Amino acid sequence: MAASMKMFHLFSVVLVVLVLITGLSEVDGGGECGMANPEREALKLASCASATQNERAPVDRRCCAHVKRLGKKPQCLCAVMLSHLSKRPGIRPMCAMSIPKRCNIADRPIGYRCGAFMFP
Repeated sequence: MAASMKMFHLFSVVLVVLVLITGLSEVDGGGECGMANPEREALKLASCASATQNERAPVDRRCCAHVKRLGKKPQCLCAVMLSHLSKRPGIRPMCAMSIPKRCNIADRPIGYRCGAFMFP
């Protein structure tokens, strides 16, 4: 009987720990982009390359679609815009921040502060 009570207690502790871990990971979602890594999300923006270098360059429709998806979570879009990949030579942060506006995304994060920059 004592052995079964110890087993029951151990099982209860393990169950509580699993519930807490699962609950915490769902609450914070893993980061700014949920379970996605901002660096990986930045890789998906390869079609935005020319638009990040020149404010007059046309923005590719694939770039606009991905930026629109990321823009639903401004903190994620910001994390992607400030990622290590986005700091490569030739990428101009102000040009990058203007992409949502240049894509005519109606529900873009206007005025959202992203580091030293702000989305127009």
